Amino acid sequence: MSFTRRSAVMTLSAAFLLAGCTRDDPKASLEAAVQQLQDHIEARKTGAVMDMLHSRFRAQAELDREWAQRTMTLLFLRYPSVKVVGVTRRSQVDPATPLSGQTEAQVLLSGAQGLIPERVAPYTVTLRWRREGDAWKLLDLEWQ
Repeated sequence: MSFTRRSAVMTLSAAFLLAGCTRDDPKASLEAAVQQLQDHIEARKTGAVMDMLHSRFRAQAELDREWAQRTMTLLFLRYPSVKVVGVTRRSQVDPATPLSGQTEAQVLLSGAQGLIPERVAPYTVTLRWRREGDAWKLLDLEWQ
């Protein structure tokens, strides 16, 4: 194989590899959305969290977006420091419907006014996501 032909084959191979690396990975973007949600909660960014909620968001099958906004506002007013510690987390995208995803996690939620948390509560949470364009939106939240 001549140098020019070998060079062309290597260039095309590299282009295909790079295209494969940049192709959207739904599971990776879902995991990034979960991390972004955690970061927004810890940064006390109510608006950013609200932007991540689907228009038909429900929590515990009966609570809506308005409830979520009120709850975050009260939590952030009461606790200047909020931490979400993920003990375990597993996300998956439905192979039959790649627009649906689910995250199951065990988390510790703590709130503090100073350095020492005043309240630490463990939860098992299930988050159901719906993909809209390039963004994952939180559709449903359940906890125990």
